[in-house]
Amino acid sequence: MAIKIVIDSTADMPSALVQAYGITVVPLNVHFGTEVFRDSIEISADEFYKRLASSPKLPTTSQPTVGDFLEVYQELSNTTDEIVSIHVSDKLSGTLNSANQAKGQYTGNARIEVVDSEHVSMGLGMVAIAASKAAQGGATIEDVVKEAKQTISKVQFVGLVDTLEYLEKGGRIGKAQALVGSILRLKPLLTVKNGEVHPLEKIRTRSKGIDRLCDIVKEHVPLESLAVVYTTTPDDAAQLADRLRPLVPSGDIPISQVGPVVGTHAGPGVLGISLTQKI
Repeated sequence: MAIKIVIDSTADMPSALVQAYGITVVPLNVHFGTEVFRDSIEISADEFYKRLASSPKLPTTSQPTVGDFLEVYQELSNTTDEIVSIHVSDKLSGTLNSANQAKGQYTGNARIEVVDSEHVSMGLGMVAIAASKAAQGGATIEDVVKEAKQTISKVQFVGLVDTLEYLEKGGRIGKAQALVGSILRLKPLLTVKNGEVHPLEKIRTRSKGIDRLCDIVKEHVPLESLAVVYTTTPDDAAQLADRLRPLVPSGDIPISQVGPVVGTHAGPGVLGISLTQKI
């Protein structure tokens, strides 16, 4: 039986990719006051950003429960006896802890391996895709886990953000805290290293920031894969993908809208890239 890959909704993977690789997604939750929505299931990204713009108070997020993971593992064990569960960085969310607790409480016959991707959004997505390709190619569960862990070091995620307000208020700002109060109208480029958000560069304008995203991709060729991510500017994302397409041998660049949970912390106007370098 084929090895099943489980991720969480912070991977922001387009549904077409989720279906193509047979991946199961466990949703996190976004809270507007007393209202709770399952990420990208009970509230879409577009609906979320409209509500975010008019909400007087920043929404909050919460991880899946242990029971949520147990339910998924039990269901998958009807069709497989091996599961690799890959999740958002443990330094950004308690999701990995829920998955590990569920693994400890699981009483079925399937073998479960839980992996910290050390990434978020399509950084996590690319680790999951690499694992899925290995699984679909007939790799053992040990080799699928090995492929996932090797891919972690090859993935680079860089985002151009309009403001650090959402990361700061949401408590996910990490090492980028050093930029708060110093950037004025500058546009920070942020990256994820060792599972935390880090400052990369400060850019004066959005257009120069987009140019810099292109340069960063060029600096990492040859590429295994590349994706463009955005929160509220689909036209910018499409134009960036067009500019980068010549750098990808297949010409295939998925465009991923950041979902409600990651969007709570990233805010509107984010544009970024996630790449896997060929090493």
